[in-house]
Amino acid sequence: MSTALTTPNEAPVLADRSGAPAVRIAGVHKTFGRPGADAPVLDDINLDVAAGEFLCLLGASGCGKSTLLNLVAGLDRPTAGTIEVAGARPALMFQEHALFPWLTAGKNIELALRLNGVPRAERRPEAERLLELVRLAGSYGKRVHELSGGMRQRVAMARALAQGSKVLLMDEPFAALDAITRDVLHEEITRIWSERQLTVLFVTHNVREAVRLAQRVVLLSSRPGRVAKQWEIDLPQPRRIESACVADLSVEITEDLRREIRRHGQH
Repeated sequence: MSTALTTPNEAPVLADRSGAPAVRIAGVHKTFGRPGADAPVLDDINLDVAAGEFLCLLGASGCGKSTLLNLVAGLDRPTAGTIEVAGARPALMFQEHALFPWLTAGKNIELALRLNGVPRAERRPEAERLLELVRLAGSYGKRVHELSGGMRQRVAMARALAQGSKVLLMDEPFAALDAITRDVLHEEITRIWSERQLTVLFVTHNVREAVRLAQRVVLLSSRPGRVAKQWEIDLPQPRRIESACVADLSVEITEDLRREIRRHGQH
């Protein structure tokens, strides 16, 4: 079942699913532990992410959201099933910025450019361009300790973009930030996604964050993780997290999330 809300006189931004998907997840299972005593984490996940789509994976803690993202990133292999990603290996952005503190903001980005095969002479101009893209022009020479939490996540975003992939995987990248900084970065990732025509697979447990950002929200059940429900978010961007449409749909999704948690005995 899908739910769609629209705002009068504004056209929603919808993903084009007419072509081949950017990410195809087919019959994916994942278990951990030794044979005979293994614990199922993901069970029969089937999910296509369209090229240019912004999809949020939502679910209770421990439902397998991050595990699924790691599988798509190629950091682990499914126990069964297949995952196909179009183009270059996906770029991955974590909750922690994971910047090297002994490097400047610019050099952190240059390292990703180097690994992506960008010639030495082109790295600094490209790093500066990416910093400008994330609204950090002039910050090339700043050390990590000189940057605020939000600025560090912007550098991490620029570093992820430096990997040259059209598929961006984001694992709760704004969870540790204060509400105002998170609100600003929601605007930034929405702008960058639109400008660069990225495919974004975004993991969160924050329902309002999912509704604000996504074109589609996919709810995973608690362990083992299964696709429990999906919502098409037919609301125009940019959205405000406090808007009535976002709030109304968030209430509906939260009720489904609570039902999943109760069904699996989590508290």
